[in-house]
Amino acid sequence: MAKPPPSMEQYYVGVDVGTASVRAALVARDGLVKATAEEPVRIWQPAPDRYVQSSDDIWDRCCRAIRRVTQGVEKSQVRGMGFDATCSLVVLDKHFQPVAINQDGVQEQNVMMWMDHRASEQAAHITSTGHQALRRVGGVMSPEMQPPKLLWLKENLRETCWKQAAHFFDLPDFLSWKATGSLERSLCTLVCKWTYCPQEGWDTSFWEAIGLEDLLTDNCSKIGALTCCPGTSLGEGLSAQAAAETQLKTGTAVAASLIDAHAGGLGVIGADVKGLSLPCEDQPMTSRMAVVCGTSSCHMGISQQPLYVPGVWGPYFSVMVPGLWLNEGGQSATGKLIDFMVEGHAAFPQLKILAEKRFVWVYSYLNRHLETMAGDSGHLGTLAASLHVWPDFHGNRSPLADPTLRGMVVGLTLSRTVDDLALLYLATVQSIALGTRHILDTMQETGHDIRTLFLCGGLSKNALFVQTHADVTGLPVALPFQTEAVLVGAAVLGACASHRFSATNSPIIFGNVQQKRAAANDSASFFHNSK
Repeated sequence: MAKPPPSMEQYYVGVDVGTASVRAALVARDGLVKATAEEPVRIWQPAPDRYVQSSDDIWDRCCRAIRRVTQGVEKSQVRGMGFDATCSLVVLDKHFQPVAINQDGVQEQNVMMWMDHRASEQAAHITSTGHQALRRVGGVMSPEMQPPKLLWLKENLRETCWKQAAHFFDLPDFLSWKATGSLERSLCTLVCKWTYCPQEGWDTSFWEAIGLEDLLTDNCSKIGALTCCPGTSLGEGLSAQAAAETQLKTGTAVAASLIDAHAGGLGVIGADVKGLSLPCEDQPMTSRMAVVCGTSSCHMGISQQPLYVPGVWGPYFSVMVPGLWLNEGGQSATGKLIDFMVEGHAAFPQLKILAEKRFVWVYSYLNRHLETMAGDSGHLGTLAASLHVWPDFHGNRSPLADPTLRGMVVGLTLSRTVDDLALLYLATVQSIALGTRHILDTMQETGHDIRTLFLCGGLSKNALFVQTHADVTGLPVALPFQTEAVLVGAAVLGACASHRFSATNSPIIFGNVQQKRAAANDSASFFHNSK
């Protein structure tokens, strides 16, 4: 925890609810992160492809994290707060109490996580309608979006869940409601995950075509009657109850939220790259792609005009950068896939012991081990030339848009050594980078002109992952000076909601691309193709 700053400093709190944890940051006017905190959240897996959480648990962890980053700071110095979260589905009853989303009826388990694929059949059914609304999601409905999840609940839990539910929230909107009591929904969530159209509102013909016409009653109050732009100040700010829970001042500005990947994109895509000789320098922001890489990865490309990319979500207007259109590609399992491959290998216990002896992260050990295996040749990338991984272990989000695809490994031997584990790890990282290349090529073919990748998220702290993306895509990769770009993006929302700045004097500025990486790795912060 950083020392409390000067008494006149103004701060903004960014809260990021990821797949497995809640993180919060205290961010100053200059965009520098002063303190961070992390709290784990519970995940249940009651059946294959089903992942469930508790909204009460998530909110409790948010409050704990907020209290930790703001301790020692005068509460009057905290001027605004912003939330981002995964696009998970939260179900509440008319009294705003949790409604169970599984057959076992455990009430607290009321969040169907983004990576819950139980609604794959419902997604395929929605795709089969060929409705015009599908054009805005790449032509294929994903089970990670909300309409198929809602349809699954209606078809499978009609009595115990569907009839009891009065409010269906995207998790980012649940958090802003919990903080303020405002039922306004962010256009980021509704447009990107619910097929909402800002110009036309809810498309009643779509919901009727897929069998969810009952959600249209009472001005669509169950899914969102009121909408606003991300960063809009909600209600009267932090409610008295939320202020007590977070130990902040009642009325502190709270912003309409963003999906987590979009907060990461907001946190990096406007970075200052002057003097770094990157191809995006002196070019419009549309020459950049933000790759937000953690448990999964999202590939955010923006454009002046709407571009329709097969198998890639969007175009969505003003959902991340005001006035620009967004296309969002993605991979459903990246960090999770790497962990699965490494931790499932027979040599993993030995790897852990070796890493612990050197007091390093297991992936830092693997990266150095691969360098040793490459020796003086320096051809690390070719070590796994005879080992091939197809990375769609949790389906393909983009650009094939097929959740039924499954992963495979070709070229395995009977070896169970750390060397073998290192090669499998390398091949997995390369397969993920090739997936990014596939998404990038598809977007370029339909009109995007992307010249530089901007990475953030947990995997961006892995030098091998970053360098492999530069090698495979042939593009330079830039990393932000503030490594917690997602949290900075969330804090930017709080700054917008505070109304304490003008267009020419924003209290939070986009940070420079860092000049050096962390001390443990003194390479430059932008990576070029090493071929």
